[in-house]
Amino acid sequence: MQVPFAEDVFTWPADDPQLIGARCPECSAVTFPEQSSCPRCGSLEMQRHLLPRTGTLWTFTIQGFLPKEPYNSGETDETFEPFGVGLVQLGDDVKVEARLTEGDADALEIGMDLKLAIVPFRTDPDGTEIMTYAFEPVR
Repeated sequence: MQVPFAEDVFTWPADDPQLIGARCPECSAVTFPEQSSCPRCGSLEMQRHLLPRTGTLWTFTIQGFLPKEPYNSGETDETFEPFGVGLVQLGDDVKVEARLTEGDADALEIGMDLKLAIVPFRTDPDGTEIMTYAFEPVR
């Protein structure tokens, strides 16, 4: 069994999942995740907005140490593998901070094309896989 780490963050299960953001009808500001008020103009009329599935890598770093809870996926110091974290520009809409499926800095390049992927984050004791979003290089 697989479940998303949170409701209303991405459409899933789906053949072509998308992140769920919001767009302001007053000033066209886009947010991620979805929120009820506009950070630009203060409007309370935000509308659900599905974000593009592809984007470009705006900047990145490699997470080279075990994250603390609740960001730890259940790994230990012995099993931890570094992973990429980046800002991904999705169209003209918004930049999204996300895990990257690639953990080798030499395989990442600012400006490279990325696509959304839904990946396992951790497995609960009952065997349920908790899924999260990440971006992977388009090869």
